[in-house]
Amino acid sequence: MKRAGGRTLLTGWFSFVEGEATAGDLLALQRVRAVLDRHGQPYDVAFSPRFRPDGLSLDDARPADYDRLLFVCGPLHGPRLAELHERFAHCHRVAVGTSLVDAEDPAVTGFHTVLPRDGEGTTPALDLSLHAPRVARTPVVGVLLTRGQREYADRRMHETVAEAVTSWLAEAPCAPVMLESRLDTGDGTLCATADQLLSALERVDAVVTDRLHGLVLALRVGVPALAVDPVRGGAKVTAQAKACDWPALVPAERLERPRLDAWLEWCLDGGREQADRRRAALAGAADPADGLPAVLGI
Repeated sequence: MKRAGGRTLLTGWFSFVEGEATAGDLLALQRVRAVLDRHGQPYDVAFSPRFRPDGLSLDDARPADYDRLLFVCGPLHGPRLAELHERFAHCHRVAVGTSLVDAEDPAVTGFHTVLPRDGEGTTPALDLSLHAPRVARTPVVGVLLTRGQREYADRRMHETVAEAVTSWLAEAPCAPVMLESRLDTGDGTLCATADQLLSALERVDAVVTDRLHGLVLALRVGVPALAVDPVRGGAKVTAQAKACDWPALVPAERLERPRLDAWLEWCLDGGREQADRRRAALAGAADPADGLPAVLGI
């Protein structure tokens, strides 16, 4: 039966405080929003306040304001969905792009209509995220941080730096990807060889790091690095930035967001060309190993 008019509340596991907002869920949400926008249907989205503190929460959404409720993506199960049916009992309730774990679960049977993604007795359908509108490509930034280096004693600002950098990245216009320069042949979540790490670094648009080798290896593959020296007064990161003639360096004592914003913008704008020139120049530059033959008498 075709239903016109009225307002729709869009919900999903991203609506529950104890739920989670995954990339797939939110892309599925974008797909549903695009359909409603195309047909001129008004709607609101209920988000968990943990994910969107400034958005409409499920607790604040007044059932009387809505004629429909759509549940988007994820599995249909559990008491939270049963509660949703009870609270919005007067609404026409539809689930779309969802998995049916148990078709007899009240979480499933409480919907007037289910347009499933998969489940027993159903033909698998495409996930909604596949057709979600893509807004724009986001720069990818590799992040290499350390909380170690106890040798610097009371000059260490590593925890302060890591907290400041990660808090800043949470609002920066980029997709952060955590990387680790520590290698491990037994841990499948870490690179096992240096070449693997270099291959990963080659694929990001920029690097944010407080590690000497985060800076050096990024420049080795021609990727701009925003380097932060985590040692009060400066230490090996500052020294290496000077040796590499690399300007994007921020002391731990000067981690103001405008400064970080400016250097990240520089890295993502013309920094790639600068890094590529540095890569070429550094490839033929001298290093301490050049002195080994004389010292070793070989």
